[in-house]
Amino acid sequence: MGATPPTEEQIRRLRWQCRRGMLELDDLLLGFLDRGFRDLDAAGRAGFLALLGEQDQDLSDWFMSRRVPQDPKTAALVAQIIAVARAAVTKGD
Repeated sequence: MGATPPTEEQIRRLRWQCRRGMLELDDLLLGFLDRGFRDLDAAGRAGFLALLGEQDQDLSDWFMSRRVPQDPKTAALVAQIIAVARAAVTKGD
């Protein structure tokens, strides 16, 4: 996805990939796609795409703070997604 802003087609494809087998993951990932994804740089966007390739159980454990990803960049992205979700709740989005 390079340094240029993502196209609407790319966002639509990502939206489909954000749909998981768990409603909680759907809410977190789709919420981040809407509220935080466009703020990421190219490396962050690539990291988000890689995150979407992870197993649902791993994602659930990471987002529910039962485990921390071993990769520091993945751990930072998970923390960013959680922060965006908390900010949305605080604002009432």
